Amino acid sequence: MAHGRDHRTTGMTEKCGVVGVSLSDRDAARPLYYSLYALQHRGQESAGIVTHDGFQQHSHVEMGLVGDAFDAADLDQLNGQTGIGHVRYPTSGGVNASCAQPFSVSFKSGSLGLAHNGNLVNAGEIRSELEALGHAFTSNGDTEVIAHDLARNLLEEDLVRAVKRTMSRIHGSYALTIMHDEAVLGVRDPEGNRPLCIGKLDDGYVLASESAAIDTLDGELVRDVAPGELIVLESDGSGFDSYQLVDRDATAHCFFEHVYFARPDSIIDDELVYEARRDLGRELWAESGIETDVVMPVPDSGRSFASGYAEAANDDGADVEFAEGLMKNRYVGRTFIMPTQDERERAVRLKLNPIRSTVEGRTVTIIDDSIVRGTTSTQLVDLIRDAGAEEVHVRIGAPPIVAPCYMGIDMASRDELIAADKSVDDIREIIGADSLSYLSIDAIADVLGRAKGDLCLGCVTGEYPYDIDGESTDRDVSRPVVGSESAPAGD
Repeated sequence: MAHGRDHRTTGMTEKCGVVGVSLSDRDAARPLYYSLYALQHRGQESAGIVTHDGFQQHSHVEMGLVGDAFDAADLDQLNGQTGIGHVRYPTSGGVNASCAQPFSVSFKSGSLGLAHNGNLVNAGEIRSELEALGHAFTSNGDTEVIAHDLARNLLEEDLVRAVKRTMSRIHGSYALTIMHDEAVLGVRDPEGNRPLCIGKLDDGYVLASESAAIDTLDGELVRDVAPGELIVLESDGSGFDSYQLVDRDATAHCFFEHVYFARPDSIIDDELVYEARRDLGRELWAESGIETDVVMPVPDSGRSFASGYAEAANDDGADVEFAEGLMKNRYVGRTFIMPTQDERERAVRLKLNPIRSTVEGRTVTIIDDSIVRGTTSTQLVDLIRDAGAEEVHVRIGAPPIVAPCYMGIDMASRDELIAADKSVDDIREIIGADSLSYLSIDAIADVLGRAKGDLCLGCVTGEYPYDIDGESTDRDVSRPVVGSESAPAGD
């Protein structure tokens, strides 16, 4: 599935992106703006920046792409050397301005801004408790729930203890950048489901969902934020403090970050995403390679897999050409109107056009990162056959998606997931391919260098690392009991 395809036809959309900056002698607004551009692939629905000038908080949040949400005048009024930013694709709370982030709140102990990547499992329970205590909510998103809970704890605790208490109550996936007055914080959930990293600039420090944002600022990647760790940036940009607030025996890293969501030039958990995808492609050849005249990616996310697959094939003595056989129209976005089935089918031709000379009279393998509903794959196979291919084989650089994601990816329901109730051969027949193979879960774990028990594999196993109503778990886990005044996690 390529970045930018319409989620109404494919059923999977990106996560969100967060950033936080603390500088010594210049305003943070423009570095935050550039960082959000680098993270635009993680969300196209809204963009926002909150800064603090030492006296008051400044905020600008708009619907739309980063370039549409801000102009020079907007950035000029965002004063202060510290700030946080967010690009959003809707997860909990839907698509509307009230759920755009960063979320800001003022309370007795100062001002608070919060940007969230992820999704909570128990937000409703905490919201109900806080509403009973008199908290008024302006959105139905889970980010506001975290902000209210943290604000309440800050009335009674210092910053570190307040964050720790909130972490003991929220259950689910989150990477957060937070502003408390001029202090910028980064928090990664105890399972490390969401990526978050620290970078050093010439005049400060940055927290970001992906290292590509640090590169954009000419910074140097320091390291990943550890699962369960709180990072507090010095407000003068001179350094940061680290607090390991929660420890878990196992992590639950989202394997789809490496398969699809992250930029190929980002380093996540010490691995360059591009190389991971090439290695996954090599494993795909090892597990289910078939010698065809040409191997071609579905742009853009299939490109790294196809490169590794073709290289492994040729290393094994196969005579396989790696070629760009599908050209992408980058100006057809998510807003394309498709009211009828005929127009929905035409959308694929608007977005992807085969190069006839690459495929005519030849056997072809097309490589993509996933199949969700199967509609797009069916249309792609038809396109390539119509362009004259003699055979069309499909290889997928991930296991079949059999269950929904509750951790922040809009990945459709089981009713819509083609692999939820159909075999690989059933799917092959539906999409019209001569053969179809997926990458195994074992290969994913091997390439990422992690035990399966340290990955979130819920969408491909139906067993989750969190306590979700009506779903199975892959580990001994239970959600916090909300309403009890229990001690913070780890105490």
